[in-house]
Amino acid sequence: MKTLIVLSDTHGRRGAIDKVAPLFAENDLLVHLGDGSADFRPIFSAYPEKTYVCRGNCDFSYGLDEVVLEEEGVRILCCHGHRYGVKSGRDRLAYRAKELGCDLALYGHTHVARYEEIGGVVCINPGSAGSYSDASYCYLVLHRGKITHTFVPIQK
Repeated sequence: MKTLIVLSDTHGRRGAIDKVAPLFAENDLLVHLGDGSADFRPIFSAYPEKTYVCRGNCDFSYGLDEVVLEEEGVRILCCHGHRYGVKSGRDRLAYRAKELGCDLALYGHTHVARYEEIGGVVCINPGSAGSYSDASYCYLVLHRGKITHTFVPIQK
């Protein structure tokens, strides 16, 4: 079993990260999906072996465009989502994930927490950890090919 904390769209508002930070040590993977990728530099410094940071459309130098992880029999595409037009639909994202042999696509950009399955690919947006909407992150559990998600509100 592997556990993940997935955040996105902090946009320089580190307060939400600070509220979630006590959970970082006890989880297996930490993922920031962009737009505020530099906000996660201290987390990467503290946990380099388990932290992944993607670059969003508002990030100019820090993070990966996309990364594929494989844990517990689940292949995961991590990206910000803007390159796949996720505000208009997730079909292109699901197609890219399928092209890479992924079962799960994690994305940000829309600031709205969302779970949906498209063509056999589970697509999850953790919502925005910034203050644009109700702040949230996604807690994921992967176990023998199964994906269990929970959207967790971040109290202001």
